[in-house]
Amino acid sequence: MDEDDVISGESFSFRVSPQDEGARLDRALAQAAEAAGLTLSRSRAKALIEAGAARVDGASGTPSQSLRAGQIVALALPEPEPAEPLPEAIPLDVLYEDAHLLVLDKPAGLVVHPGAGHGAGTLVNALLAHCGESLSGVGGVRRPGIVHRLDKDTSGLMVVAKTDLAHQGLARLFADHGRTLRLEREYVAYVWGRPARAAGVVDAPLARHAAAREKIAVVAEGAGRRAVTHWRLEEALGREASAVRCRLETGRTHQIRVHMASLKLPLLGDPVYGQSLRSKAGKLGPRARAALEALGRQALHARALGFDHPVTGEKLDFSRDPPQDMLALAAALRDDS
Repeated sequence: MDEDDVISGESFSFRVSPQDEGARLDRALAQAAEAAGLTLSRSRAKALIEAGAARVDGASGTPSQSLRAGQIVALALPEPEPAEPLPEAIPLDVLYEDAHLLVLDKPAGLVVHPGAGHGAGTLVNALLAHCGESLSGVGGVRRPGIVHRLDKDTSGLMVVAKTDLAHQGLARLFADHGRTLRLEREYVAYVWGRPARAAGVVDAPLARHAAAREKIAVVAEGAGRRAVTHWRLEEALGREASAVRCRLETGRTHQIRVHMASLKLPLLGDPVYGQSLRSKAGKLGPRARAALEALGRQALHARALGFDHPVTGEKLDFSRDPPQDMLALAAALRDDS
């Protein structure tokens, strides 16, 4: 840091010195904070940058951005988050509810639980308002009732525990992966290209990407957690895409997105694993291109969920068609043939 650095209770800024030229923004921010007597880990600095709290010469920065001498780095420190999430009146699409659990259709764009950059406005905040004090506490103060997750931009069916008894039973169910207990999970995904076969199974272990920590990657046997996805071609969508039905045997982070990309069939709209086929969008007709742009996310929806009630033993099965943005994309792709 240079001598004109400024630190206050609400902001923190410094000028990049010549010896720090070429440093990554996240590393430089963490080091500058440490030199000023503040506690800011590199991972926390990265999260703040990704949340838009850091600016370089007035513009938003990225964690890996290379700095130049003389640039001004400013960090707007967010207000401290409450130790526990607060109830928020966020509408929920509930398909089933009893004293022990509820099943809902999560919309795309809704984060499941609070985390870096998402201290409020999550499904947990909505559940606290909907369920009140009855919500299970087994998941901890940040994740009450949560036994499984969907990515922020994946829509579809989830089950939430309202009591500790239900939470323990559902946790066993999801840990069993359907081996001895009934658990059926089906997704619909729109992918680029056409599978060479009508159906197949991807049995490929997954682990955090060695270089890009925000990504998941297929790794060698023994180097990651076992992941199995059963897939079947459901429909050809025009010339460039297909609708694929995916059934999970395991439930790993980004599993369907990574497994389908490993088959060279990445999901439409996937900003992380579908970059290699972005050029295909240019081959679509105007209506299909507009629908894909309007989607603005990976085309993935958790369509079906089935399990035996962990307390009553009742057989429960639910299904919900994809939301309108995916249906509109499918219709536009069909007309693009």
